[in-house]
Amino acid sequence: MPSAPHATSHRIVVVGGGAGGLELATRLGNRLGRRGRARVTLIDRGRTHIWKPLLHRIAAGSMDFNDHALDYLAQARWHHFDFQLGRMDGLDRARKQVWLAPLTDPETGNEVLPRRPVPYDTLVMAVGSQSNDFGTPGVAQHAIALDTPEEAERFRTRLLNACLRANAQAEPLKPGQLQVAIIGAGATGVELSAELHNTTRELVSFGLDRIDPERDIQFTIIEAAPRILAALPERLSGAALGLLHQLRVRVMTGEKVTEVTAEGVHTASGAFIPAELTVWAAGIKAPEFLANLDGLESNRMNQLVVGDNLATTRDPDIFALGDCAACPWPEKGGFVPPRAQSAHQQASHLMKWLPKRLEGATVPRWHYKDFGSLVSLGEYSTVGSLMGSLTRGSVMIEGYFAGLMYLSLYKMHELALHGFGKVCLDTLARLITRRTEPHVKLH
Repeated sequence: MPSAPHATSHRIVVVGGGAGGLELATRLGNRLGRRGRARVTLIDRGRTHIWKPLLHRIAAGSMDFNDHALDYLAQARWHHFDFQLGRMDGLDRARKQVWLAPLTDPETGNEVLPRRPVPYDTLVMAVGSQSNDFGTPGVAQHAIALDTPEEAERFRTRLLNACLRANAQAEPLKPGQLQVAIIGAGATGVELSAELHNTTRELVSFGLDRIDPERDIQFTIIEAAPRILAALPERLSGAALGLLHQLRVRVMTGEKVTEVTAEGVHTASGAFIPAELTVWAAGIKAPEFLANLDGLESNRMNQLVVGDNLATTRDPDIFALGDCAACPWPEKGGFVPPRAQSAHQQASHLMKWLPKRLEGATVPRWHYKDFGSLVSLGEYSTVGSLMGSLTRGSVMIEGYFAGLMYLSLYKMHELALHGFGKVCLDTLARLITRRTEPHVKLH
């Protein structure tokens, strides 16, 4: 076991301000930073945090990013940790330093901060994941992946402009115009299609009277697997498929995408799906820089390989959690799935044991509890399954109760960051504000 430095000088660095990383930094700051027992630092390349499962709603325009974004600097001040703005581009395990790439002004190109080291005694990698296009031609040039708020906003802006352009033109719509192809029928793809069905109809009601949503707007989901929502039981997958059909969402399963162009999507069967906009929501991988990161073990998805206590296999002072960690799941003979609930549980485990580690304790094994999966289809329905300690075995749920459970996932994340009082006040304020504003973002 590594020797533990004196607690008051111990430096805990968390890289990645996603769901797990920000929760961990916040709670460690409250527990250790406030009392001066350790210095907690969070590093992220962005200035604000948004819960990643909300990105499809930002892309569809049913949620305003600015209403739910959390400023890292403010959170750091409120919860007694430090925040460093920057993109990690190196690691020196011998000197126990994380290296951050130079920070430049996006408008002028001038350097704001030079490449710089951040020292650590305990390092936690929580950089999440990004879409994996598997090298498919044209994806990088012609598709949008909803990995960041910026990409979600880019899609929403392009969709809004496409509707404005179609409403203003005198000639008939061209093939593919106002058509959206969504590649991947996991939770993101299915949830996005349902949200878009609602928000596009809301959007055209604000004076875009030359567009008939039922006739002119088409959403197509393209999935290589035999069915949608493979993580859910087949009955729930079928229920979701039936609802998508009711919403006039076209679903193509067993179709592997071979190329994305500016005009649409080609598949291995020879099919061509014309589309003005294409979203890539199939497959994930960890960021490229994690591969061979100063000798740390990684897999083909760039995830850092960790033991059952979340410590990396080649350095007991470096831990990893969330989507960027390949954590064994002995009960299933595989690895813990990349879900928000996994990151939350792992962050809670490290929050409990990292303070004890300062006193010489060993971080014990972490046990994953699978509480099931929930997929929201906007205002129309929610489907999913509850498992683990919530029920005896597995229970499939749909409708209103499932919707409440889905909403509670985000509220649990907010509670971990803000506490009960602030969450209650913020929720009430949003309910009041929403009654006086359009239900779709118009700019």
